[in-house]
Amino acid sequence: MAGVTRRDGARRAASYNRRAAARPSRHGPPPPPSLLLPTVTPDAPSPTPAERWPLASVLVVDDEEGMRNFLTKTLAARCGQVLAAGSAEEAAALCAQHRFDLLILDIALPGKSGLELLRELRDQGHSGEVILITAFADLDTAIEALRAGASDFILKPFRIAQILNAMAQCLERSRLARENFILRRTLSERRPASPLDGFIGGSAAMAELQHALRRAAAVPSTVLLSGESGTGKELAALALHARSPRAAGPFVPVNCATLSPELIDSELFGHARGAFTGAAKARDGLFYYAQGGTLFLDEIGELPLAQQAALLRVLEERRIRPVGSEQQIPIDVRIVAATNRALAEEARAGRFRKDLYYRLQVMEITLPPLRAHKEDLPALVSHFIATLAPQLGLDPISVSDDQMAYLLQYDWPGNVRELRNLVERSLILGALNVQALYPGLEPAPQPRAAAVEPASAAAATDLQTLEKRHILSVLESVGGDKTRAAALLGISRRTLERRCAEWQSGGGAPSA
Repeated sequence: MAGVTRRDGARRAASYNRRAAARPSRHGPPPPPSLLLPTVTPDAPSPTPAERWPLASVLVVDDEEGMRNFLTKTLAARCGQVLAAGSAEEAAALCAQHRFDLLILDIALPGKSGLELLRELRDQGHSGEVILITAFADLDTAIEALRAGASDFILKPFRIAQILNAMAQCLERSRLARENFILRRTLSERRPASPLDGFIGGSAAMAELQHALRRAAAVPSTVLLSGESGTGKELAALALHARSPRAAGPFVPVNCATLSPELIDSELFGHARGAFTGAAKARDGLFYYAQGGTLFLDEIGELPLAQQAALLRVLEERRIRPVGSEQQIPIDVRIVAATNRALAEEARAGRFRKDLYYRLQVMEITLPPLRAHKEDLPALVSHFIATLAPQLGLDPISVSDDQMAYLLQYDWPGNVRELRNLVERSLILGALNVQALYPGLEPAPQPRAAAVEPASAAAATDLQTLEKRHILSVLESVGGDKTRAAALLGISRRTLERRCAEWQSGGGAPSA
């Protein structure tokens, strides 16, 4: 599109200035001649940081080529994408191909008017902000524009500051709407609040994990978090986001296992009106709401193969296409994925796409199970008691050395999540509920003041009984298979057989 010449720009600016005094503006009194619409010059002042919107996509619709080129040139240095159209029909075609955050729309257009175009876009589900501009307007026109869904209404001629202020308000309103959607979605899922850097403990395993998270947070690369259920993968994703340059942007968590296979594409990428039965209006996807931030794809291994292919295309092209739409929407989103499956084995078995696995595995961080850093148990228990007791409105509980010994012997198959649930249940009951970990365990007898040594012996006997009952219960659960039982217990088969032989010689032969 040809640019406006210096002479044409000066002539158009002069024409606007002659009419300035005759028209009021909802953004203030008519400006003096020195502040009216400037000519288009190559040495226009650079935008300030507050006037930059690098992720914003803007469409300028005006039939006057000079005004169209002037706005395009002014906004190109401030916005991520600026396109222009000279008619309502051309604008409708562009809206079908692109997703615009803001439309600057002239009311008086050849053929279909700007108001008619706005109504059609709203009926189709367009949710972007719209600023209407016109040189000829009255109160009835302004009311009609606002009823049609306009975000703002500006009279020509206008100052640059007016249009930039209106844009800032519109884009901020759009940002708040996205933030509100994310907050409502998070509250509806009742996600427990967790500290961003809530990895408790000073073990070597925790120090290594913290180091890996710090390294990964500083770069925009995709991260794959692996580990057993309950090890804190979402907490790790939050820490990555909070320590990254995107910390001011949104953090959008998605549990792939809970999404209906028929609606995964719509949930992630959005859909157009009428894209499928029940799609009464257009809807933005979670990728759009995560713009400028982090999208956390939890349980990525549960994603069906068809949706894996769609996700791979998005990661390669950095664009999304809503279901039933021709729009290609650029995205600026960091992907953090998590799984409790061995994705390498899943890929070899054909249950997970190899190309997607290698795309996600730019940097893989494995979170250790709790049994691998049991030395952190005392600190974790103290942390959960201090955190949960005020939330529940209950008094803290104390944990004795004997009770801590029980906790240290347990393997914690549910990891930190299981420990947190145990502490919460114990707070409700008023004492540490060790029996929940070892069914059938009798509470340790209360020692008498005059019998300190027998009490110590009783405690030792309880620990031996505890170990025996735990091993026997594992043996029973695997049908007496000592190899499997030894693997589950984290000991060698020889050690297991030695324990069983000791019990047999002492008259306590195992049942398996």
